[in-house]
Amino acid sequence: MGAGHRHSPTHRLHIPRRSAVHALPAHCKLVAVFCFVLVVVTTPGGAVWAFVLYAALLAAVTAVARIPPATVLTRLLVEAPFVVFALLLPFTVPAGPGERVTVLGLTLSEPGLWGAWNILAKATLGVAASVLLAATTEIRALLLGLERLRLPPLLVQIASFMIRYGDVVADDLRRMAVARRSRGFEARGPRHWGVLAKTAGALFIRTYERGERVHLAMLSRGYTGTMPALRPDAAATRAQWTYAAALPAAALAVRLLGGNPL
Repeated sequence: MGAGHRHSPTHRLHIPRRSAVHALPAHCKLVAVFCFVLVVVTTPGGAVWAFVLYAALLAAVTAVARIPPATVLTRLLVEAPFVVFALLLPFTVPAGPGERVTVLGLTLSEPGLWGAWNILAKATLGVAASVLLAATTEIRALLLGLERLRLPPLLVQIASFMIRYGDVVADDLRRMAVARRSRGFEARGPRHWGVLAKTAGALFIRTYERGERVHLAMLSRGYTGTMPALRPDAAATRAQWTYAAALPAAALAVRLLGGNPL
């Protein structure tokens, strides 16, 4: 179990570097990212220049943290479902008289275009901030940071087990895929969805049974609802809090200047 935990895909999100951003305590970075995202989502969609400045702030953090920009851009692909949804808005959102524009021969809804821009801009900035947080902070440090911020211990434990056993479940899924291929199965269309559904059901049952076994093993070792601390988490200094607050403070300044749409 320990080996799987070390090689979990979630651990590969962290990019070791010697930088001021990496050195900040995890709870400081969590608060900074939360405040930054809060400022971004409350910015009016019409303040386009404000979103450009937010992106510039994240680019500055990327440079300070010495994270390759290509890595950040690649990891932004996780928001692809939001992009697909946003691209449909100009065709689906109703538009009143005079609220339609023609782009490349297509008649689009102007409110839908603004809605698509609003979703894309805010989602991209939020995901980029999360990517930088994961790239500069180890998973265990993030969990300790959540504890430091007084998140309910049960939620922290659930997150910890999800991370610890995520790679175990992924290995089960890979082995099941290999077993299907060894029997000549290859999903080529809807007629094979039944087999894939049975695989998903078997994986769910296997995961549920494993969870019960792990829980019983924990109870037999004296588990009472709390996990022992891995290591003491030192309180952040005033200088560290000030440094972490630079990003949300700058974003708040931009938000106050761009409070009304241009």
